[in-house]
Amino acid sequence: MKEQKNTTSLRNKEESKKKFLRAVGQIITTKGFSGLKVNHIAAKAKLDKKLIYRYFGGLNQLLDEYVQQQDFWSNVKGNKVPETIDDGGKTFVTKMLTEQFDYVFQNKEFQKVLLWRLSEERPSLQKLAEEQEKSGEMLFEHIIAPHFGELTNLYRGIAAIIVAGLYYLNLSTEVNGTIFCGIDLTSETGRNQIKDAIKFMLEKTYNEAQIIR
Repeated sequence: MKEQKNTTSLRNKEESKKKFLRAVGQIITTKGFSGLKVNHIAAKAKLDKKLIYRYFGGLNQLLDEYVQQQDFWSNVKGNKVPETIDDGGKTFVTKMLTEQFDYVFQNKEFQKVLLWRLSEERPSLQKLAEEQEKSGEMLFEHIIAPHFGELTNLYRGIAAIIVAGLYYLNLSTEVNGTIFCGIDLTSETGRNQIKDAIKFMLEKTYNEAQIIR
């Protein structure tokens, strides 16, 4: 009987946490960052605000969990990473970058998080940046550096430009219009042009690295 009670309590806790996290996303997309107050989140979730402190520790911790849940690169782990990588990460990185491009386009909540990150200093957003860097550093250290050697820093610069560019294209499309450099970024044809460009740039990068080395 006690075990059943504990299981029910745990299930209720997880359901309540999901409601709070959904409420954060709903408020971000409808009212913006200024609406992220404990009372507003609790009202949207239709739960007692005390549960935010009980289940998360406070507002900042709730926002930490929400932001990490939304972020693409913080969740590149587990079955996303192949057991064997024998091409210096070219196939894996190409796949992840094209997935990032689609993920940000489809996830309006995460677009708001990115804009929030650019406009305001908050512990949860700083933590997001730190988590992204940790994920990226593991990729560089274990996959990229062994392949590129002394050219790893050059690869870092190229990767930074591509990742940032993909973020910007999606945000620009959402805020300023669908056409960028004559490409309709909301059409399948246009988005495939960007994906082909990602593959082309990475192919050239890996090929040039082989020649230089």
